[in-house]
Amino acid sequence: MDLKTVRYRPYQIERIVIPFAAEPRLRELFAGKLPAPPDPQFDFASVKWAPQLTFLTSESVAVAPDDLLKLNEFLLQKGRTKSVVPIKERSLEIFGDEKRLDALVSTSLFRTGRLNWLKDLRCEIIGEPLGWKLGPVEAIAYPILVIENAATWHSYCRYNAERKLFSAIVYGCGNRFMDSATYLTDIFQSVGGARRTFYFGDLDPQGLRIPQTASKFLQTAGLPAVEPHLWSYRQLLMLGAGHRQPCDDEPPSPALCDWLGECAEPARQLFAANQRLAQERIGWEFLQTLTRLD
Repeated sequence: MDLKTVRYRPYQIERIVIPFAAEPRLRELFAGKLPAPPDPQFDFASVKWAPQLTFLTSESVAVAPDDLLKLNEFLLQKGRTKSVVPIKERSLEIFGDEKRLDALVSTSLFRTGRLNWLKDLRCEIIGEPLGWKLGPVEAIAYPILVIENAATWHSYCRYNAERKLFSAIVYGCGNRFMDSATYLTDIFQSVGGARRTFYFGDLDPQGLRIPQTASKFLQTAGLPAVEPHLWSYRQLLMLGAGHRQPCDDEPPSPALCDWLGECAEPARQLFAANQRLAQERIGWEFLQTLTRLD
């Protein structure tokens, strides 16, 4: 048995890998507590499928028949007449489990051209609201800055209180910013309207995917794109030159770094060496020595 820990948090277990040969013994040990394996005798052709699921008669998906039958019942009885609701509410209605649909959305069942969770199931993913701190009144007309991690957010808030550079400092909360970016509309309303939105996060592949994915959602909603806060990234590259950390991610496409503009090439070299830089390198002790983020 192998344990897969959370990246940079070895004290947290992300996944347990069990050898295939040990599965029968473990099923016997935990009899009645593990889900039953899919029924290999299930006849997909015998079911009257809703139009959205007719592909199941000729194509396979790695989803339990019981889940498929529950989805089918919903589509046949209610389908598109329902109001759009949060995905967890719809999941509870269909499966009696508020988290089940979240797990199924990533399967081949929802591949392009098959089931659509918004159009067919009339539900939407609701991101967690963004935490943010209003800047000084003197900075109310200035841009907004989104920070990936909590410690750096706190330090930039302290700095902004003194230097008055941003109308608000937003806590992106890592990956959650991708689903929650449209909550920026609430912040825009509080500061007097939409304005430039800058982002600063870790220099690793996921740290660059987050703002770029969020930016696509924002632009689709007619909101400003997310821009890199280049001053912060320049300082991170400079201060972190001798403090790089190993990166577990596969080296990304070089195009991922294009978003960084003048900092793109150093980032490509960093990733090519399987290294990363944590944004916490730009901390309070460094910020308090500055007069401005020029």
